[in-house]
This record gives sequence, C-alpha cells and structure tokens, in this order.
Amino acid sequence: MNPHAQMQSEAAAKGPRPMREVLPSAPRYSHPGEKLAKEGPETLSDEELLAILISSGGKGRSAEQIAGEIVHRFGSIEGMMNKPLEWFYDFKGMGDVKIIRLAAAFEIGRRLWGRKAPAHPTKTHP
Repeated sequence: MNPHAQMQSEAAAKGPRPMREVLPSAPRYSHPGEKLAKEGPETLSDEELLAILISSGGKGRSAEQIAGEIVHRFGSIEGMMNKPLEWFYDFKGMGDVKIIRLAAAFEIGRRLWGRKAPAHPTKTHP
C-alpha cells in the first residue's frame, strides 16, 4: 500500500476528526449603508459610497451593480466630477432623481473643498 493510502486508511480507522475552529469571515452587509453605520464611512469603497447615493437599483440591477459600472467607466469618483449629467443616463437604472442626487453630492463636495474647517468650533455640545 502506498504511504498516502495508508494514511487515509489509518485516519478512517480512528474515526472522524473534530472540526477545526474556523475564523469568522468578514461581516456581510445587506447594503453599504449598514456597513457605513457599523464601521464608518472611511471603510467604504468608491462603489459603496456611490451605491448609497444611488440608493436603490432599477431594471433588474442593484444599486451596487450600477455604482460598480459607473466607477469602472470613470475610473473613480473623482473621474466622475464635472461630467455632463446627460452621460449618466447611459447607465441602466439611472434616472432623473438619482442623477440629481449625484449632482447635489458633488456640489456639496466642491463647496466643502473650497472651505477650511473652523479653527475652533462655534458651538460645543454639552
């Protein structure tokens, strides 16, 4: 009998081995918003952040799938900036409301980018 077959035979004679402890896998979230709430916004990818803005899917596609296609085409969220809004109609599942939501988010980013945070908070929480 070859050594490999002998080891299998001996293992079978000893009976089943106890299961090894399995390390828990990374938590799965039903939507990127859940991940943001539990782990913080800095843990999200560009696709996940964009999926939150898109909110829901459409035409048989999830928000995550639509976001992934958009980020893939433009290379990054930064690559999407300053693109004509009409370009976003090319993505199945993107309509007026979702495109306007993206435009508003980019405008908020532009406005914040041009401002510095105050040196001292104007109001503190009790």
